[in-house]
Amino acid sequence: MSHLPFSTLLQQVASLARKAGDAILLVYGEDFEVQRKVDQSPVTAADLAAQRVITAGLVQLEGGLPVISEEARAAAWSERRDWTRYWLVDPLDGTREFIKRNGEFTVNIALIEHHEPVLGVVLAPVTGELYAAARGQGAWLQSRVDAPWQRIATRDFAQPATVAGSRSHGAAGAALLDQLIGEGYQSMPLGSSLKFCLVARGDADVYLRRGATSEWDTAAAQSVLEEAGGAVLDLAGEPLRYNRGDSLINPEFIAVGDSAIDWKGRLLAADLEA
Repeated sequence: MSHLPFSTLLQQVASLARKAGDAILLVYGEDFEVQRKVDQSPVTAADLAAQRVITAGLVQLEGGLPVISEEARAAAWSERRDWTRYWLVDPLDGTREFIKRNGEFTVNIALIEHHEPVLGVVLAPVTGELYAAARGQGAWLQSRVDAPWQRIATRDFAQPATVAGSRSHGAAGAALLDQLIGEGYQSMPLGSSLKFCLVARGDADVYLRRGATSEWDTAAAQSVLEEAGGAVLDLAGEPLRYNRGDSLINPEFIAVGDSAIDWKGRLLAADLEA
């Protein structure tokens, strides 16, 4: 794999994501069984294979920091409340898209420090696109294995806007979007954390999420988007933060490319019940 133009740690995490992606693709190319977890969300052998690869790899990095992952039992809040640095992982984000075989799923690995994502890697195994970012080091895209790294950046907001939306969870929030960005926007449905990446690379302007997501769904891509010049804000206009309490569920949020706009003011002025 072509070397990243920054820290050794990010190089290591990017390489680990590639290995997890390879494990996923071995399952993707075969017939596989779909099981249901307690919350009725789907899980496959690919989720679990990627989990094993990532867990084994992270243990060897950064002095064995603790890990929170979708596919492992999370430590109790009584233990987590004292964590200042840990890994936050979704081994296969977009399992529904994996099952549909549309390629719109990702591997997400983030490093959290004091409730903020300071390093993030997002891999799309099918296309080979790998997004990587670390605090103060910019956001980068490698289009395939051994391709050169290219720096990515968000774009200035202009109407009509382009909105990244969920492939599997519908278009909830259309009325709120009309208030925030105006009518007549173009929608681009996409699965998994790739919606954040679409904004980060300047191909979309916003991604609004109404409804529940988990912290591992957003952290890695938030790091990429922030380093590309954007922001991820809850609907009170505050940056999305992690390990805030017993629940690992995010508040509703909006991911934006042009962080120079007063999104907080727009959110506070909007009718959030719309």
